[in-house]
Amino acid sequence: MTVIVLVVATLFFRLLGALFGLARFATWRASAGHGLAVMLVLTASAHFVPSAVTFMPNHADMVAMVPPFVPFPTLMVYATGVLELAGAAGLLLPATRRAAGICLALLFVLMLPANIHAALADVPFAGEPATPLWQRIPEQILYIGVALWAAGTTARRTPVRSTTSAAPAK
Repeated sequence: MTVIVLVVATLFFRLLGALFGLARFATWRASAGHGLAVMLVLTASAHFVPSAVTFMPNHADMVAMVPPFVPFPTLMVYATGVLELAGAAGLLLPATRRAAGICLALLFVLMLPANIHAALADVPFAGEPATPLWQRIPEQILYIGVALWAAGTTARRTPVRSTTSAAPAK
């Protein structure tokens, strides 16, 4: 579901850029950053949803995903929710997009053990069976890649050319 949100939001933002000339969405990279931000707002919201809510993932589902070796699972779920929201906000601003993308990639790496634990321990999510590991790891890799790409860390660097000319040789 989250992959679908990421793809649809990215396409929507890019379409806004192409059809209406919105400079904010003029590139796939910027549109993907905004699409990832939308996905993160949705996933981060689950970190704060009360356990009584059963039509979507909730805080109890997220706590159940935390591996036993991680201390203070409830606090960790709240903290990662806040970090996801901060990362989403950071992706929206060109001045903070690079730092946000790098930090989000690190966060996705740090959250990978929770995804592995949930898959191996068959932790249900929103009343549904656990997502299989073969699906979770590629999704995490996709999110890491999109975060780094949106951050501009994968862009090719062109050498800076000097505007001063060298003195002619005699």
